[in-house]
Amino acid sequence: MGCVTIPLIIDTDPGVDDALALAVAVASPEVDLLGVTTVFGNVALDKTSRNALRLMTLLGRDDVPVALGAERPLVHPQPHVSRAHGTDGLSGFADTLPEPTAEPDPRDAVTLLKDLLEASEQPVTIVPIGPLTNIALLLAAHPRLKDRIARLVVMGGGIRGGNITAAAEFNLWCDPEAARRVLVEERVPTTLVTMDLTKRCAVSAEWLQQVGESSEIGARLVGLTPDYLATYRRFLGWDGMAVHDAVAVAAAVNPGLLTTQRFPVEVECAFGPARGALLVDERLETPKEDGIDIAADADLNALREFLFERLTAFGVKNA
Repeated sequence: MGCVTIPLIIDTDPGVDDALALAVAVASPEVDLLGVTTVFGNVALDKTSRNALRLMTLLGRDDVPVALGAERPLVHPQPHVSRAHGTDGLSGFADTLPEPTAEPDPRDAVTLLKDLLEASEQPVTIVPIGPLTNIALLLAAHPRLKDRIARLVVMGGGIRGGNITAAAEFNLWCDPEAARRVLVEERVPTTLVTMDLTKRCAVSAEWLQQVGESSEIGARLVGLTPDYLATYRRFLGWDGMAVHDAVAVAAAVNPGLLTTQRFPVEVECAFGPARGALLVDERLETPKEDGIDIAADADLNALREFLFERLTAFGVKNA
């Protein structure tokens, strides 16, 4: 029996870990990568979009449409603060990537998402790995298309605290109103991969070195990580870095890698120190029917092996 193909769209704000996530998707034979949509986040929209186009050129998939999405949150402006990714989103090394060989798709992100969902013969998995603005806009403008979404696999939130504030993880903090619309108000099958788990799935500098030695593409990808790796040495206390968004793509491609539990959630949208916080109702007596699936655990070795296999699948490094 042949491999089951997963129609996939990635909504992204590249981002060092976004770059690795895109590479995992491209290297996965199970994936039919239908499109990439961009959103503000780690840096402003013009930079996240250019980074996405350059990455798709590097990965040999400039045939995949890349459409530009939201340049700001739904309601309230939010300062863009992501020191980990540097001023260009890729540790200051965006210019080491090839110039894009394709133009952005003329459609905006929401229109591309709509068109791809309508055209697909089977429901599509969407992996939002940046702020959820584009997805909130899609669900608001085209509610009839919910049935065309197999599931959302979202990277975001922190159950035990945040990374951009004491309470909030970066993606939810960037647009709490959009996050609440998607995670709380909508009824779309959703798996939430929080930073609590992705930090535990961090990879070592030695692991990255081996990826870089595997191919020219691997070397280019690892060449984007110095500032990000330096930041995570401080965050983790050891020589490694979190690959948050790549974990979410892995969960979309191979759902068995993560163990999930269903809980109702809330997102704090009030102004104050808890803005953007994810609130997970883990009380035993709380009905779970309206909850979302939250990734609670993983076989860390199996997950790292999966990511390593995909990121080293781009051939022998050129001499």
